[in-house]
Amino acid sequence: MSQSPSSPPEPLHLAVALDGTGWHPASWREPRSRASELFTAGFWLDAVREAEHGLLDFVTFEDSLSLQSTDPTADDRRTDQVRGRLDAVLIASRVAPLTRHVGLVPSVVATHTEPFHLAKAVATLDFVSGGRAGVRVKVSAAGHEAAHFGRRDLPPFRPQDYLLPDAQALVRELFAEAADYVEVLRRLWDSWEDDAEIRDVATGRFVDRAKLHYIDFEGKHFSVKGPSITPRPPQGQPLVTSLAHATIPYGLVAGSADVGYVTPHDAAEARAVTQEIRAAQETAGRGGETVHVFGDLVVFLDETAGAAKARRQRLDDVAGAPLTSDAEIFTGTPGELADLLLDWQRAGLTGFRLRPAHNAHDLPAISRGLVPELQSRDAFRRAYEADSLRGLLGLSRPANRYARVRAGGQS
Repeated sequence: MSQSPSSPPEPLHLAVALDGTGWHPASWREPRSRASELFTAGFWLDAVREAEHGLLDFVTFEDSLSLQSTDPTADDRRTDQVRGRLDAVLIASRVAPLTRHVGLVPSVVATHTEPFHLAKAVATLDFVSGGRAGVRVKVSAAGHEAAHFGRRDLPPFRPQDYLLPDAQALVRELFAEAADYVEVLRRLWDSWEDDAEIRDVATGRFVDRAKLHYIDFEGKHFSVKGPSITPRPPQGQPLVTSLAHATIPYGLVAGSADVGYVTPHDAAEARAVTQEIRAAQETAGRGGETVHVFGDLVVFLDETAGAAKARRQRLDDVAGAPLTSDAEIFTGTPGELADLLLDWQRAGLTGFRLRPAHNAHDLPAISRGLVPELQSRDAFRRAYEADSLRGLLGLSRPANRYARVRAGGQS
């Protein structure tokens, strides 16, 4: 049954991506940027609370294993833009007890980190947030990041050479490694059954060892015995997300993730990307599972389109160059953005991850301008309807893969 243009097929999901003072490189120079507070907990807490005020599904925290750079293959050594970050998982854990509903999704580079360590870190985040944790799994082909660890050599890689055979082989290998990484995460989160902790003072039994499981993962990239040292998280499986721009990364979304972020530039491209991911999902044997596909957009939001364009131009002038991005850059009013989001949703996207150009301006414009506009069209929630991040996204709590079927058919 076809949907009318005025009614979205499903409730819209919204997230925001937090990166420093905003996604425009000159945002830190704005009067209200709070750049001097960038490395304080209060800066991040206020941003997350603003997202929660807008009833957003979740926030993501950007992170990497090298200084921010305009050159993806090396340190650009610039001093006129924000450089340096706090650890994304630790930021999320710090703000978790001081927020109540919004999901918390830190970014982690899988290429140079161990899945065992991340599994317990994200499980811990799920406990301290009461079931609101996720992770954005990133892949790195950058040799200068590999040099920080000294455990592997990566061949030279330039994004403009992506379609060359050697580059394709490297990307395919790195994303295959990331798929194994996610599989290890998921097995470790299941390595404790939900009722493995007995905590029976009378008998002196704290844990039922029969309900802790070796995962015995053996693959090309990892050999992990298990079990985790952290009990099964409240959500069972915290959210796994990934950004994807092309066919090979789409495969990671389709085969391993709960949410994929994509970067179309119009509704036709949104439809084509979504169809490709859905086809890959079927091939991966996940056709019956819910996998959200979110569109990423950088946003400049103002009461008038002219004001938004003028602000963008002013920031570009301060930066000395026009803003460029892998994602579409939207410049306009909340009403115009709502029109675009609903149009792209009808093309197949289930939600959007918005990147505020300047946090101090554009994040409140999302939570206090865009959200009411969507609510007026019955396209967005008016209250949080679930206690967990999976619940907000309509994802059920998965069964534990290692739980045995007990006598009488009970697990």
